[in-house]
Amino acid sequence: MPTPPSPVENPRRQQIRREAARLFAARGFLGVGVDEIGRAVGISGPGLYRHFAGKDAMLADLLVGISERLLDEGRRRVDEAVDAPAALDALLQGHIDFALDESALITLHDRELLHLPDEERHRVRSLQRQYVELWVGVARDSFPGLGADARAAVHAVFGLLNSTPHSAAGQSGDLADRSAMAALLHRLALGALGAAAGS
Repeated sequence: MPTPPSPVENPRRQQIRREAARLFAARGFLGVGVDEIGRAVGISGPGLYRHFAGKDAMLADLLVGISERLLDEGRRRVDEAVDAPAALDALLQGHIDFALDESALITLHDRELLHLPDEERHRVRSLQRQYVELWVGVARDSFPGLGADARAAVHAVFGLLNSTPHSAAGQSGDLADRSAMAALLHRLALGALGAAAGS
């Protein structure tokens, strides 16, 4: 039975999500009002309520959504890989793309997770734990010497990759710079896992 096509995301909703993430990351969740988000996308603040129940709902959508996306994409990449090293490479490429292309969401997560209601915050934490465990299994298969250190090593790699909003701040943003940064992050991440495994 064929898989039904994914529903097409409302372009206005995508635009609101993107601008809300940018504004929240730049000035903090509490420092941005609904009217300001509306101005950024060319509609009135109250007009946003046709797309989101409020500012809290925007934050939840952003943080839960990216956690779901990382886990779903990570699982897909692992399922399609021919072996453990290929799976690790695919996970690295996916997370590096996320870190380079969506740095506002990393900043948002670091600073604003506490503003989520308990249910959504627990959902984000649960999704993150599953994502970590996916990486841990692949890292252990790729570097058998990791053993009990695998989880700590994976968290260290995430720290390295998720520091990109800071380390890439001086980059010009052109394709060559992005490719160079992606290659550097890939080498550093593999080097960190290899060092932790003693290889």
